[in-house]
Amino acid sequence: MTKNKNNRAIWGRRIKGTPSLLFQKVGSSIDIDKRLYKQDIAVSIAHVEMLFKQKIISFKVKNKIVYGLNRIEKEIIKKKFEFNKKYEDIHMNIEKRLFQIIGVEAGYIHTARSRNDQVITDFKIWIKSSTIEIKSIIDKIIKSILKLAEKNIKTIMPGFTHLKSAQAISFAHYLMAYVEMLNRDKKRFNDNLHNLDENPLGVAAISGTSFNIDRIYTSKKLKFKRPTNNSIDTISDRDFVLDFLYSSSVCSMHISRIAEDLIIWNSEGFRLINLSDKIVTGSSIMPQKKNPDLLEFLRGKSGVIYGNLLSMFTILKGLPLSYFKDLQDDKEIIFRSNDTLLDCLKIFDEIIKNISPNKKRMFELTNFGYITATDLADYLVKYHAMSFRDAYAKTANIVNLAEKKRKNLNQLTLKELKKIEPKLTKDVFRVFDLNYSVDSKKSYGGTAFGNIKKMIMKYKK
Repeated sequence: MTKNKNNRAIWGRRIKGTPSLLFQKVGSSIDIDKRLYKQDIAVSIAHVEMLFKQKIISFKVKNKIVYGLNRIEKEIIKKKFEFNKKYEDIHMNIEKRLFQIIGVEAGYIHTARSRNDQVITDFKIWIKSSTIEIKSIIDKIIKSILKLAEKNIKTIMPGFTHLKSAQAISFAHYLMAYVEMLNRDKKRFNDNLHNLDENPLGVAAISGTSFNIDRIYTSKKLKFKRPTNNSIDTISDRDFVLDFLYSSSVCSMHISRIAEDLIIWNSEGFRLINLSDKIVTGSSIMPQKKNPDLLEFLRGKSGVIYGNLLSMFTILKGLPLSYFKDLQDDKEIIFRSNDTLLDCLKIFDEIIKNISPNKKRMFELTNFGYITATDLADYLVKYHAMSFRDAYAKTANIVNLAEKKRKNLNQLTLKELKKIEPKLTKDVFRVFDLNYSVDSKKSYGGTAFGNIKKMIMKYKK
Protein backbone atom coordinates (compact mmCIF):
# COMPACT_ATOMS: atom_id res chain seq x y z
CA MET A 1 0.00 0.00 0.00
CA THR A 2 1.36 3.42 -0.89
CA LYS A 3 2.24 5.24 2.29
CA ASN A 4 0.32 8.50 3.00
CA LYS A 5 -0.81 8.81 -0.62
CA ASN A 6 -4.46 8.94 0.43
CA ASN A 7 -3.95 10.50 3.84
CA ARG A 8 -5.09 13.97 2.91
CA ALA A 9 -8.22 15.71 1.67
CA ILE A 10 -9.30 14.44 -1.74
CA TRP A 11 -8.84 17.88 -3.34
CA GLY A 12 -5.31 18.19 -1.90
CA ARG A 13 -3.69 18.03 -5.36
CA ARG A 14 -5.65 21.08 -6.49
CA ILE A 15 -5.78 23.19 -3.33
CA LYS A 16 -2.24 24.01 -2.15
CA GLY A 17 -1.43 24.46 1.50
CA THR A 18 -3.16 23.28 4.64
CA PRO A 19 -6.61 24.64 5.49
CA SER A 20 -6.82 26.70 8.68
CA LEU A 21 -7.95 24.90 11.81
CA LEU A 22 -11.05 27.11 11.89
CA PHE A 23 -11.95 26.09 8.33
CA GLN A 24 -11.42 22.43 9.20
CA LYS A 25 -13.71 22.86 12.20
CA VAL A 26 -16.59 24.50 10.34
CA GLY A 27 -16.06 22.44 7.20
CA SER A 28 -16.25 19.09 8.97
CA SER A 29 -19.62 17.38 9.35
CA ILE A 30 -18.40 14.01 10.59
CA ASP A 31 -19.76 14.54 14.12
CA ILE A 32 -23.22 14.87 12.56
CA ASP A 33 -23.29 12.64 9.50
CA LYS A 34 -21.52 9.62 11.01
CA ARG A 35 -25.07 8.51 11.80
CA LEU A 36 -25.35 7.72 8.09
CA TYR A 37 -22.62 5.07 8.11
CA LYS A 38 -24.92 2.09 7.50
CA GLN A 39 -26.69 3.84 4.65
CA ASP A 40 -23.40 5.02 3.14
CA ILE A 41 -21.94 1.52 3.16
CA ALA A 42 -25.12 0.00 1.68
CA VAL A 43 -25.14 2.64 -1.08
CA SER A 44 -21.47 2.04 -1.88
CA ILE A 45 -21.96 -1.72 -2.07
CA ALA A 46 -24.92 -1.33 -4.44
CA HIS A 47 -22.89 1.11 -6.52
CA VAL A 48 -19.83 -1.15 -6.96
CA GLU A 49 -22.03 -4.15 -7.69
CA MET A 50 -23.63 -2.11 -10.44
CA LEU A 51 -20.20 -1.05 -11.74
CA PHE A 52 -19.18 -4.70 -11.96
CA LYS A 53 -22.46 -5.70 -13.63
CA GLN A 54 -21.87 -2.99 -16.24
CA LYS A 55 -18.25 -4.20 -16.75
CA ILE A 56 -16.87 -0.89 -15.50
CA ILE A 57 -14.81 -2.59 -12.77
CA SER A 58 -13.54 -6.16 -12.45
CA PHE A 59 -14.92 -8.94 -10.29
CA LYS A 60 -11.75 -8.88 -8.18
CA VAL A 61 -11.98 -5.13 -7.52
CA LYS A 62 -15.68 -5.36 -6.69
CA ASN A 63 -15.10 -8.18 -4.19
CA LYS A 64 -12.22 -6.39 -2.48
CA ILE A 65 -14.28 -3.22 -2.10
CA VAL A 66 -17.30 -5.09 -0.73
CA TYR A 67 -15.06 -6.99 1.69
CA GLY A 68 -13.48 -3.74 2.88
CA LEU A 69 -16.84 -2.00 3.32
CA ASN A 70 -18.27 -4.88 5.35
CA ARG A 71 -15.19 -4.85 7.55
CA ILE A 72 -15.56 -1.09 8.10
CA GLU A 73 -19.22 -1.53 9.12
CA LYS A 74 -18.18 -4.12 11.73
CA GLU A 75 -15.48 -1.77 13.04
CA ILE A 76 -17.99 1.06 13.43
CA ILE A 77 -20.54 -1.18 15.17
CA LYS A 78 -17.83 -2.41 17.57
CA LYS A 79 -16.66 1.19 18.13
CA LYS A 80 -13.21 0.40 16.76
CA PHE A 81 -13.41 2.90 13.91
CA GLU A 82 -11.64 6.25 14.23
CA PHE A 83 -13.68 9.15 12.83
CA ASN A 84 -11.31 11.90 11.68
CA LYS A 85 -12.47 15.49 11.21
CA LYS A 86 -9.67 16.01 8.70
CA TYR A 87 -11.66 13.93 6.21
CA GLU A 88 -14.76 16.08 6.66
CA ASP A 89 -17.63 13.63 6.43
CA ILE A 90 -18.72 10.02 6.74
CA HIS A 91 -18.18 9.37 3.02
CA MET A 92 -14.50 10.35 2.99
CA ASN A 93 -13.83 8.76 6.38
CA ILE A 94 -15.06 5.45 5.02
CA GLU A 95 -13.18 5.84 1.74
CA LYS A 96 -9.92 6.66 3.53
CA ARG A 97 -10.27 3.61 5.77
CA LEU A 98 -11.04 1.50 2.69
CA PHE A 99 -7.67 2.53 1.21
CA GLN A 100 -5.98 1.40 4.43
CA ILE A 101 -7.68 -2.00 4.26
CA ILE A 102 -7.55 -2.95 0.57
CA GLY A 103 -5.05 -0.53 -0.96
CA VAL A 104 -5.26 1.29 -4.29
CA GLU A 105 -8.31 -0.66 -5.52
CA ALA A 106 -10.33 1.53 -3.15
CA GLY A 107 -9.88 4.30 -5.71
CA TYR A 108 -12.46 2.62 -7.96
CA ILE A 109 -15.30 3.09 -5.47
CA HIS A 110 -16.02 6.65 -6.54
CA THR A 111 -16.22 5.89 -10.27
CA ALA A 112 -19.37 7.40 -11.84
CA ARG A 113 -20.61 9.11 -8.70
CA SER A 114 -20.10 12.24 -6.59
CA ARG A 115 -20.53 12.96 -2.93
CA ASN A 116 -23.47 15.08 -4.08
CA ASP A 117 -25.59 12.13 -5.21
CA GLN A 118 -24.04 9.85 -2.60
CA VAL A 119 -25.13 11.94 0.39
CA ILE A 120 -28.67 12.52 -0.88
CA THR A 121 -29.10 8.79 -1.44
CA ASP A 122 -27.79 8.02 2.06
CA PHE A 123 -30.03 10.69 3.53
CA LYS A 124 -33.18 9.53 1.76
CA ILE A 125 -32.63 5.95 2.95
CA TRP A 126 -32.08 7.20 6.52
CA ILE A 127 -35.29 9.28 6.44
CA LYS A 128 -37.19 6.28 5.09
CA SER A 129 -36.03 4.19 8.03
CA SER A 130 -36.76 6.90 10.58
CA THR A 131 -40.21 7.53 9.13
CA ILE A 132 -41.08 3.85 9.49
CA GLU A 133 -39.94 3.97 13.13
CA ILE A 134 -42.07 7.06 13.82
CA LYS A 135 -45.12 5.40 12.27
CA SER A 136 -44.56 2.32 14.42
CA ILE A 137 -44.52 4.39 17.63
CA ILE A 138 -47.64 6.28 16.54
CA ASP A 139 -49.34 2.89 16.14
CA LYS A 140 -48.34 2.01 19.71
CA ILE A 141 -49.83 5.27 20.98
CA ILE A 142 -53.07 4.67 19.07
CA LYS A 143 -53.35 1.23 20.69
CA SER A 144 -52.83 2.78 24.13
CA ILE A 145 -55.53 5.38 23.44
CA LEU A 146 -57.95 2.73 22.15
CA LYS A 147 -57.41 0.70 25.31
CA LEU A 148 -58.24 3.71 27.49
CA ALA A 149 -61.21 4.68 25.31
CA GLU A 150 -62.69 1.17 25.42
CA LYS A 151 -62.86 1.41 29.22
CA ASN A 152 -64.60 4.78 29.14
CA ILE A 153 -67.31 4.62 26.50
CA LYS A 154 -70.01 5.49 29.05
CA THR A 155 -67.89 7.95 31.03
CA ILE A 156 -69.76 11.24 30.53
CA MET A 157 -68.06 14.61 30.64
CA PRO A 158 -68.69 18.11 29.33
CA GLY A 159 -67.34 18.86 25.88
CA PHE A 160 -65.77 22.31 25.74
CA THR A 161 -65.79 25.16 23.27
CA HIS A 162 -63.88 28.29 24.33
CA LEU A 163 -63.04 26.21 27.45
CA LYS A 164 -66.70 26.62 28.46
CA SER A 165 -69.01 23.66 28.93
CA ALA A 166 -70.83 23.14 25.63
CA GLN A 167 -72.50 19.71 25.28
CA ALA A 168 -72.31 16.37 27.02
CA ILE A 169 -69.95 13.86 25.39
CA SER A 170 -68.29 10.55 26.14
CA PHE A 171 -64.73 10.72 27.43
CA ALA A 172 -63.96 7.92 24.97
CA HIS A 173 -65.20 10.12 22.13
CA TYR A 174 -62.78 12.83 23.23
CA LEU A 175 -59.94 10.30 23.24
CA MET A 176 -60.91 9.11 19.78
CA ALA A 177 -60.38 12.65 18.51
CA TYR A 178 -56.70 12.12 19.34
CA VAL A 179 -56.70 8.92 17.29
CA GLU A 180 -57.94 10.88 14.26
CA MET A 181 -55.16 13.43 14.69
CA LEU A 182 -52.49 10.75 14.94
CA ASN A 183 -53.88 8.89 11.93
CA ARG A 184 -53.52 12.06 9.86
CA ASP A 185 -49.92 12.24 11.06
CA LYS A 186 -49.36 8.68 9.87
CA LYS A 187 -50.86 9.55 6.49
CA ARG A 188 -48.53 12.54 6.14
CA PHE A 189 -45.49 10.38 6.90
CA ASN A 190 -46.79 7.76 4.46
CA ASP A 191 -47.11 10.39 1.74
CA ASN A 192 -43.52 11.41 2.44
CA LEU A 193 -42.35 7.83 1.90
CA HIS A 194 -44.07 7.80 -1.47
CA ASN A 195 -42.66 11.19 -2.52
CA LEU A 196 -39.03 10.45 -1.61
CA ASP A 197 -39.03 7.01 -3.22
CA GLU A 198 -36.80 8.10 -6.11
CA ASN A 199 -33.15 7.09 -6.28
CA PRO A 200 -30.63 9.96 -6.60
CA LEU A 201 -27.60 7.69 -7.07
CA GLY A 202 -26.00 8.05 -10.48
CA VAL A 203 -26.66 11.72 -11.21
CA ALA A 204 -23.10 12.40 -9.95
CA ALA A 205 -22.12 16.02 -9.25
CA ILE A 206 -24.73 17.82 -11.37
CA SER A 207 -24.86 16.56 -14.96
CA GLY A 208 -24.94 12.76 -14.74
CA THR A 209 -22.04 10.63 -15.99
CA SER A 210 -20.57 9.37 -19.26
CA PHE A 211 -20.13 5.87 -17.81
CA ASN A 212 -22.66 3.25 -18.91
CA ILE A 213 -24.29 2.90 -15.48
CA ASP A 214 -27.60 1.20 -14.67
CA ARG A 215 -29.67 3.36 -12.35
CA ILE A 216 -32.63 0.99 -12.51
CA TYR A 217 -30.40 -1.71 -11.01
CA THR A 218 -29.24 0.45 -8.08
CA SER A 219 -32.81 1.62 -7.52
CA LYS A 220 -33.95 -1.98 -7.06
CA LYS A 221 -30.95 -2.85 -4.88
CA LEU A 222 -31.61 0.13 -2.61
CA LYS A 223 -35.40 -0.40 -2.63
CA PHE A 224 -36.34 2.78 -4.46
CA LYS A 225 -39.24 2.65 -6.92
CA ARG A 226 -37.42 4.52 -9.67
CA PRO A 227 -34.43 6.77 -10.37
CA THR A 228 -34.82 10.56 -10.32
CA ASN A 229 -35.44 12.26 -13.68
CA ASN A 230 -33.24 15.36 -13.68
CA SER A 231 -29.67 15.47 -12.40
CA ILE A 232 -29.73 19.19 -11.54
CA ASP A 233 -32.96 18.99 -9.60
CA THR A 234 -31.77 15.84 -7.82
CA ILE A 235 -28.67 17.54 -6.42
CA SER A 236 -30.53 20.64 -5.24
CA ASP A 237 -33.74 18.94 -4.04
CA ARG A 238 -34.44 19.06 -0.32
CA ASP A 239 -38.23 18.90 -0.58
CA PHE A 240 -38.09 15.51 1.14
CA VAL A 241 -36.33 17.18 4.07
CA LEU A 242 -39.02 19.85 4.30
CA ASP A 243 -41.73 17.19 4.05
CA PHE A 244 -40.25 15.29 6.99
CA LEU A 245 -39.81 18.46 9.04
CA TYR A 246 -43.34 19.63 8.25
CA SER A 247 -44.85 16.26 9.17
CA SER A 248 -42.82 16.26 12.38
CA SER A 249 -44.03 19.78 13.15
CA VAL A 250 -47.70 18.90 12.66
CA CYS A 251 -47.30 15.74 14.74
CA SER A 252 -45.58 17.67 17.53
CA MET A 253 -48.34 20.30 17.36
CA HIS A 254 -50.96 17.58 17.89
CA ILE A 255 -49.01 16.22 20.84
CA SER A 256 -48.69 19.73 22.26
CA ARG A 257 -52.45 20.36 21.98
CA ILE A 258 -53.24 17.07 23.68
CA ALA A 259 -50.67 17.86 26.39
CA GLU A 260 -52.35 21.23 26.94
CA ASP A 261 -55.73 19.48 27.33
CA LEU A 262 -54.32 17.13 29.92
CA ILE A 263 -52.49 19.90 31.79
CA ILE A 264 -55.75 21.88 32.07
CA TRP A 265 -57.79 18.81 33.02
CA ASN A 266 -55.26 17.93 35.73
CA SER A 267 -55.36 21.44 37.22
CA GLU A 268 -57.15 22.12 40.51
CA GLY A 269 -59.81 24.13 38.65
CA PHE A 270 -60.86 21.14 36.52
CA ARG A 271 -59.65 17.94 38.27
CA LEU A 272 -60.99 15.83 35.39
CA ILE A 273 -58.05 13.41 35.24
CA ASN A 274 -55.51 11.91 37.59
CA LEU A 275 -51.85 11.48 36.68
CA SER A 276 -49.91 8.53 38.05
CA ASP A 277 -46.87 9.31 40.19
CA LYS A 278 -44.80 7.78 37.37
CA ILE A 279 -45.35 10.84 35.19
CA VAL A 280 -45.25 13.77 37.63
CA THR A 281 -42.52 15.59 39.51
CA GLY A 282 -42.33 17.41 42.84
CA SER A 283 -41.34 20.88 43.97
CA SER A 284 -38.11 21.91 45.67
CA ILE A 285 -40.02 24.05 48.19
CA MET A 286 -43.69 22.98 48.19
CA PRO A 287 -44.01 19.44 49.58
CA GLN A 288 -47.57 18.97 48.37
CA LYS A 289 -46.92 19.57 44.68
CA LYS A 290 -47.27 17.01 41.89
CA ASN A 291 -46.42 18.81 38.69
CA PRO A 292 -47.22 17.63 35.13
CA ASP A 293 -43.67 18.31 33.95
CA LEU A 294 -43.65 15.64 31.24
CA LEU A 295 -46.77 17.14 29.66
CA GLU A 296 -45.13 20.56 29.78
CA PHE A 297 -42.03 19.04 28.16
CA LEU A 298 -44.19 17.82 25.27
CA ARG A 299 -45.81 21.22 24.90
CA GLY A 300 -42.47 23.02 24.89
CA LYS A 301 -40.67 20.76 22.43
CA SER A 302 -43.10 21.60 19.64
CA GLY A 303 -41.41 25.01 19.46
CA VAL A 304 -38.02 23.36 18.92
CA ILE A 305 -39.37 21.27 16.05
CA TYR A 306 -41.10 24.29 14.47
CA GLY A 307 -37.78 26.14 14.64
CA ASN A 308 -36.02 23.39 12.71
CA LEU A 309 -38.60 23.58 9.92
CA LEU A 310 -38.19 27.35 9.71
CA SER A 311 -34.38 26.97 9.67
CA MET A 312 -34.55 24.67 6.64
CA PHE A 313 -36.98 26.95 4.82
CA THR A 314 -34.62 29.86 5.45
CA ILE A 315 -31.59 27.96 4.15
CA LEU A 316 -33.38 26.96 0.96
CA LYS A 317 -35.25 30.14 0.10
CA GLY A 318 -32.35 31.96 -1.52
CA LEU A 319 -30.31 29.09 -2.96
CA PRO A 320 -29.79 28.97 -6.73
CA LEU A 321 -29.50 25.51 -8.31
CA SER A 322 -27.77 23.22 -7.51
CA TYR A 323 -25.38 22.25 -4.65
CA PHE A 324 -24.02 24.63 -2.01
CA LYS A 325 -22.34 24.18 1.36
CA ASP A 326 -25.46 25.63 3.01
CA LEU A 327 -27.19 22.30 2.39
CA GLN A 328 -24.79 20.54 4.76
CA ASP A 329 -26.92 21.74 7.68
CA ASP A 330 -29.93 19.70 6.55
CA LYS A 331 -28.75 16.58 8.35
CA GLU A 332 -28.23 18.22 11.74
CA ILE A 333 -31.66 19.85 11.46
CA ILE A 334 -33.35 16.57 10.54
CA PHE A 335 -31.55 14.60 13.24
CA ARG A 336 -32.57 17.15 15.90
CA SER A 337 -36.23 17.05 14.88
CA ASN A 338 -36.26 13.29 14.55
CA ASP A 339 -34.69 12.71 17.97
CA THR A 340 -36.96 15.25 19.65
CA LEU A 341 -40.10 13.83 18.05
CA LEU A 342 -39.17 10.25 18.94
CA ASP A 343 -38.63 11.29 22.57
CA CYS A 344 -41.99 13.10 22.59
CA LEU A 345 -43.86 10.15 21.08
CA LYS A 346 -42.37 7.68 23.56
CA ILE A 347 -43.14 9.98 26.49
CA PHE A 348 -46.66 10.55 25.20
CA ASP A 349 -47.33 6.82 25.03
CA GLU A 350 -46.14 6.47 28.63
CA ILE A 351 -48.44 9.31 29.71
CA ILE A 352 -51.51 7.78 28.05
CA LYS A 353 -50.82 4.55 29.96
CA ASN A 354 -50.63 6.48 33.24
CA ILE A 355 -53.70 8.70 33.23
CA SER A 356 -57.17 7.90 34.56
CA PRO A 357 -60.39 9.90 34.39
CA ASN A 358 -61.97 11.33 37.52
CA LYS A 359 -65.41 10.05 36.53
CA LYS A 360 -67.27 11.59 39.46
CA ARG A 361 -65.80 15.01 38.81
CA MET A 362 -66.49 14.74 35.07
CA PHE A 363 -70.15 14.03 35.80
CA GLU A 364 -70.34 16.83 38.37
CA LEU A 365 -69.03 19.33 35.86
CA THR A 366 -71.85 18.49 33.45
CA ASN A 367 -74.19 20.24 35.93
CA PHE A 368 -72.66 23.58 35.02
CA GLY A 369 -73.24 25.51 31.82
CA TYR A 370 -76.73 24.22 30.87
CA ILE A 371 -75.17 21.69 28.49
CA THR A 372 -78.47 20.06 27.49
CA ALA A 373 -79.86 23.34 26.12
CA THR A 374 -79.18 22.35 22.51
CA ASP A 375 -80.98 19.04 23.14
CA LEU A 376 -84.02 21.03 24.25
CA ALA A 377 -83.92 23.21 21.13
CA ASP A 378 -83.65 20.10 18.94
CA TYR A 379 -86.60 18.54 20.82
CA LEU A 380 -88.77 21.58 20.10
CA VAL A 381 -87.93 21.34 16.40
CA LYS A 382 -88.59 17.60 16.16
CA TYR A 383 -91.74 17.34 18.28
CA HIS A 384 -93.37 20.78 18.19
CA ALA A 385 -92.95 21.83 14.56
CA MET A 386 -90.77 24.86 15.23
CA SER A 387 -87.99 26.28 13.11
CA PHE A 388 -84.62 25.95 14.76
CA ARG A 389 -84.32 29.72 15.25
CA ASP A 390 -87.70 29.86 17.06
CA ALA A 391 -86.67 26.84 19.15
CA TYR A 392 -83.34 28.52 19.89
CA ALA A 393 -85.13 31.65 21.17
CA LYS A 394 -87.53 29.62 23.35
CA THR A 395 -84.64 27.61 24.78
CA ALA A 396 -82.64 30.76 25.51
CA ASN A 397 -85.61 32.09 27.50
CA ILE A 398 -85.82 28.81 29.44
CA VAL A 399 -82.08 29.00 30.22
CA ASN A 400 -82.51 32.59 31.40
CA LEU A 401 -85.33 31.42 33.68
CA ALA A 402 -83.22 28.61 35.11
CA GLU A 403 -80.32 30.99 35.66
CA LYS A 404 -82.60 33.47 37.42
CA LYS A 405 -83.96 30.74 39.70
CA ARG A 406 -80.47 29.26 40.17
CA LYS A 407 -81.59 25.89 38.95
CA ASN A 408 -80.34 23.42 36.40
CA LEU A 409 -82.63 22.79 33.42
CA ASN A 410 -83.73 19.41 34.81
CA GLN A 411 -84.70 21.10 38.10
CA LEU A 412 -87.30 23.35 36.49
CA THR A 413 -90.89 22.23 36.98
CA LEU A 414 -93.21 21.50 34.08
CA LYS A 415 -95.30 24.47 35.19
CA GLU A 416 -92.26 26.77 34.90
CA LEU A 417 -91.41 25.37 31.47
CA LYS A 418 -94.98 25.80 30.23
CA LYS A 419 -94.90 29.53 31.05
CA ILE A 420 -92.42 29.86 28.17
CA GLU A 421 -93.72 27.09 25.88
CA PRO A 422 -97.27 25.91 26.69
CA LYS A 423 -97.02 22.89 24.34
CA LEU A 424 -94.46 21.14 26.50
CA THR A 425 -95.36 17.92 28.33
CA LYS A 426 -93.53 15.87 30.94
CA ASP A 427 -91.93 13.99 28.03
CA VAL A 428 -89.54 16.94 27.69
CA PHE A 429 -87.58 15.89 30.79
CA ARG A 430 -85.89 13.02 28.98
CA VAL A 431 -83.79 15.51 26.96
CA PHE A 432 -82.19 16.67 30.19
CA ASP A 433 -80.89 13.17 30.94
CA LEU A 434 -77.16 13.13 30.18
CA ASN A 435 -77.04 9.53 28.98
CA TYR A 436 -79.91 10.28 26.61
CA SER A 437 -78.18 13.45 25.46
CA VAL A 438 -74.91 11.68 24.64
CA ASP A 439 -76.49 8.60 23.08
CA SER A 440 -78.86 10.65 20.91
CA LYS A 441 -75.94 11.98 18.81
CA LYS A 442 -76.09 9.06 16.40
CA SER A 443 -75.03 10.94 13.26
CA TYR A 444 -71.84 9.49 11.75
CA GLY A 445 -68.90 10.73 13.78
CA GLY A 446 -71.10 11.69 16.72
CA THR A 447 -70.65 10.82 20.39
CA ALA A 448 -73.38 8.14 20.65
CA PHE A 449 -72.14 5.08 22.54
CA GLY A 450 -72.77 2.75 19.60
CA ASN A 451 -70.80 5.03 17.27
CA ILE A 452 -67.82 5.00 19.60
CA LYS A 453 -67.84 1.21 19.92
CA LYS A 454 -67.87 0.84 16.14
CA MET A 455 -65.03 3.34 15.73
CA ILE A 456 -62.90 1.64 18.37
CA MET A 457 -63.45 -1.73 16.65
CA LYS A 458 -62.59 -0.18 13.28
CA TYR A 459 -59.24 1.09 14.52
CA LYS A 460 -58.47 -2.05 16.51
CA LYS A 461 -58.76 -4.04 13.29
